[in-house]
Amino acid sequence: MAKVVTFGEIMMRLASPLGERFEQATNFEVVYGGAEANVAVAIARYGGNSRFVSKVSDDQFGDAAIGNIKVQGVDTGFVQKDKGRLGKYFYEYGYSQRPSKVIYDRDNSVFANSKPGDFDWEEIFSDASWFHFTGITPALSEGLIEVCDVALKEAKSRGITVSCDLNYRARLWSKEKAREVMTSFMKNIDVLFANEEDSESVFGIKAEGTEVSDGKLSVEGYKAVAKKLRDKFDLKGVAISLRESVNANFNRWSASLLFGDEFMLSTRYDINIVDRVGGGDAFAAGLIFGLNNSWEPRKALEFGVAASCLKHTIKGDFNLVSRDEVEKLLAGNVSGRVVR
Repeated sequence: MAKVVTFGEIMMRLASPLGERFEQATNFEVVYGGAEANVAVAIARYGGNSRFVSKVSDDQFGDAAIGNIKVQGVDTGFVQKDKGRLGKYFYEYGYSQRPSKVIYDRDNSVFANSKPGDFDWEEIFSDASWFHFTGITPALSEGLIEVCDVALKEAKSRGITVSCDLNYRARLWSKEKAREVMTSFMKNIDVLFANEEDSESVFGIKAEGTEVSDGKLSVEGYKAVAKKLRDKFDLKGVAISLRESVNANFNRWSASLLFGDEFMLSTRYDINIVDRVGGGDAFAAGLIFGLNNSWEPRKALEFGVAASCLKHTIKGDFNLVSRDEVEKLLAGNVSGRVVR
């Protein structure tokens, strides 16, 4: 299978112990992750062929970041090293009615300082069939807006399928800037991922009958959103994750997919959460993995949602499950009984 290429920043994540606020913590758990790195790792874990493209600090932290994804079977041959700092973020686990909290420390990271010409996209895409990035990457700097634009045009010229997860982050850029940039990119995107809020935040398209803060979702509202996005940007597919957040520890999780003229809704899972970071990336990876293997869209959708369900039970950014484990969940193995 030809490679799925992802492009974005991998960061060091420092998490306070469960139940402790930042100001209480005397130690932090260290893992590595980032949206596009998470997708590349998950695809490799599912048995796919993935390549992660990025830039990391030329020091032990950069080595650790590369090592943590390379060991999962991801091609890291196009991850560059340069002088500068590796991006970081601090994570405080939510619990019950208290939400999780993230503090970024990624300004002027070595990746954020990337510029056009740093990456040889002709060589990177030489054996690729799919390119994936998220809205987080161009939000990091003006230079990365230009880099993404170059990559998208090169991918499009080669007939590579391009997907994007909007992943709007209010702490990184304004809604106005996100709308300007992402609208300019959409002509080169085939499959769009969004969550309950992204389409409204970035494109001003709201799902009627939905109040995210109350955990109320309207399937018909999202069907209308998907059709508006498809028609506005001439997309092949629109995938929308549907998270019903009862509290920080318990969510109901499903997704919808509009592919061509067919709208489909996945199975819904009730999840007791260990760590929700990376859940959307695990879903995107599962759907991409299926579609890149020429699966029927519904099969790819169900695989992605089941894979994401399992990710919510695993600490860290990466979805450390196998294709076999996902397929067992799809077959109805939901008891959580000990496997001996």
